[in-house]
Amino acid sequence: MKLDAYQLKLIAIIAMILNHIVIAWWAITPTALAFPMYAVGGLTFPIMAFFVVEGYKHTSSLKKYVSRILIVGLIALPFHFLTLGLALAPALNIMFTIALSLSVLALYDRIKSRPLFWVIYILLIIPASLIFEWSFPGVTMVLLFYIIKNETARRIIPPISAVVLSALISLIYLIPGIEIPEEGLMGDPMFVNVSSTFVIGILLAPVLLMRFNGERGKNMKWLFYIFYPAHLAILAVVALALGLVDFSILGL
Repeated sequence: MKLDAYQLKLIAIIAMILNHIVIAWWAITPTALAFPMYAVGGLTFPIMAFFVVEGYKHTSSLKKYVSRILIVGLIALPFHFLTLGLALAPALNIMFTIALSLSVLALYDRIKSRPLFWVIYILLIIPASLIFEWSFPGVTMVLLFYIIKNETARRIIPPISAVVLSALISLIYLIPGIEIPEEGLMGDPMFVNVSSTFVIGILLAPVLLMRFNGERGKNMKWLFYIFYPAHLAILAVVALALGLVDFSILGL
């Protein structure tokens, strides 16, 4: 069965909700459900990244496109912090990652010298991306979705590259003297086990992207812009009401 952009984006949204529920409501989420929910969550960003590139290719105004994303990111910022930032490593939410990625695509198009671009990417973009959700594996995924020309390869290689880069990052903790962060949920061995399933969703994303038929389907641009901060707000309010927000990471 072929899938249009609307259907794939809807799958990404559902996957995102499941992933965020596990993180925000970890204390009350049954472990048996947490494993598949977190695994499915891995589908979200690869699908989003693919359509970020499609949006970049077809936008009539990159400035307006990036501005909308940044506004949504700013609105979502406090809710993201309460639901995800206090549980995991604090980072700017995915909307900022998308904005950075779009800027990288524009930079790629404007800098004609490829060696110069990659020097800038390695020395400036990668360090800057460390404060963003998904970090440089996510930004690199978006970039690869753009620069790979073979249609089959570009639907398969970028998500796999993100898994490889993330694995390389994890090797840092094998260096003597560097300890694995144990604040928030990362100090919970069971959550660490659950979070490892994320790679399953990432690697399954190409299967769905290969089913993309190139059709737009229903327009859901504004739905996503509204839904992203709204769902984080709901998760945050419920988490606060149930006392699930752990402020100990702030020393409170």
